[in-house]
Amino acid sequence: MLIAISGGIGSGKSVVSRMVTVLGFDVYDCDSRAKALMDTDPYIKERIRKEIHPECILTDNGINRKRLADIVFNDAAALDRLNQIVHSAVRDDIRKWEGASDNGIKFVETAILYQSGLDKMVDMVWEIDAPLDLRIERVMKRNSITREEVLSRIASQDAFTPSALHHKVKQIINDGILPLLPQIERELVDIVL
Repeated sequence: MLIAISGGIGSGKSVVSRMVTVLGFDVYDCDSRAKALMDTDPYIKERIRKEIHPECILTDNGINRKRLADIVFNDAAALDRLNQIVHSAVRDDIRKWEGASDNGIKFVETAILYQSGLDKMVDMVWEIDAPLDLRIERVMKRNSITREEVLSRIASQDAFTPSALHHKVKQIINDGILPLLPQIERELVDIVL
């Protein structure tokens, strides 16, 4: 079984993923793996250079993440092109990762489940939710960016609404009030039983 840990930026997906990992489950972090693939795959880097902007590739052939974010989070067409470039590589990487271990239940952490096409690969979704102001505060602190930059990123993630849900969606609240671990344990018990 493959379960998505999803939710908008600042919702607390990574916290839930760390807890699931401590409980002994494998978690594929789409964000960090996408960055690793972008840094190591010459085909992806060349497409970013050509299709997004040459300044997104540094002279040592690494990704200029600040420049890339400045472009794609302010240009929906550029974000769409970047997503097209990266998503198929991530989906292929997940398939390889899934086959490398025989743990029965695995998790995929992603902020853009439907935009990436990963919704078609998972059996269930854990949607992590938190109040908008708390999400904004978390991201501003974590990424040292302005409120406006956070809102731009949130808008780019929220721009896509799924037309149909192909799986069961469970909500986990990460508002700093409700304890997370009991919610996670309850969902795991429901899956196992």
